[in-house]
Amino acid sequence: MSNRFRQIERAYRLVGKLSNLYDGMMTYTTVSGKIASNLIWSLDDKKAKEYVRKALSGIPEGCAGTILEVPVGTGSLSLENYTRYPDAQVTCLDYSEEMLSAARLRAEALKLRHVSFLQGDVGALPFADNTFDCLLSINGLHAFPEKEKAFAEMARVLKPGGILCGCCYVKGENWKTDLVARTVFVQGGFFTQPFDTAESLRKRMEALYSEVSLETIEAECVFRCVK
Repeated sequence: MSNRFRQIERAYRLVGKLSNLYDGMMTYTTVSGKIASNLIWSLDDKKAKEYVRKALSGIPEGCAGTILEVPVGTGSLSLENYTRYPDAQVTCLDYSEEMLSAARLRAEALKLRHVSFLQGDVGALPFADNTFDCLLSINGLHAFPEKEKAFAEMARVLKPGGILCGCCYVKGENWKTDLVARTVFVQGGFFTQPFDTAESLRKRMEALYSEVSLETIEAECVFRCVK
């Protein structure tokens, strides 16, 4: 395991243990979370809900196929959404066992019997080619240490016509977020450079997918791609 992977593992082990604090920022539901979201991301309640809604809306209504989410994190933004797809087969993958533990507890509380969890690396996904109908990635692309492998692997496991959707941080949209990303999140092991701009992310995805749509909300880039 490289030093970079060890740093990421330590960082997200801590996040898993402090999941309540992390979830408050992700969901914009606690005082500390709202303050952090506003200071770092310039997100108010409307913008925070908007980017999450748009990221999740890439999954087709009534989806009854196979869905992969990577990374699932604590599941604070995605798991409740899976109650809308009771006939789907959902697999949630994350590199951090601590994050997975928090997500499993949330899934149990929601009684999500059609959702399973797996520890793994997005750069070496343990699935055959053309396995999934949809792949959801919320706030993960900027964290992946081997981005070329990660993007290639996500495209590989999607079926022809399959959908990649979600959101991620992109640089060049908000100077405060860029500053914190470089000086805090990278040093802490949460984000991994180089970061895409919205335009470079579009070009990266257009090389892998037949249809690509992107939208930025402050430094959050929401995307939906069809293989």
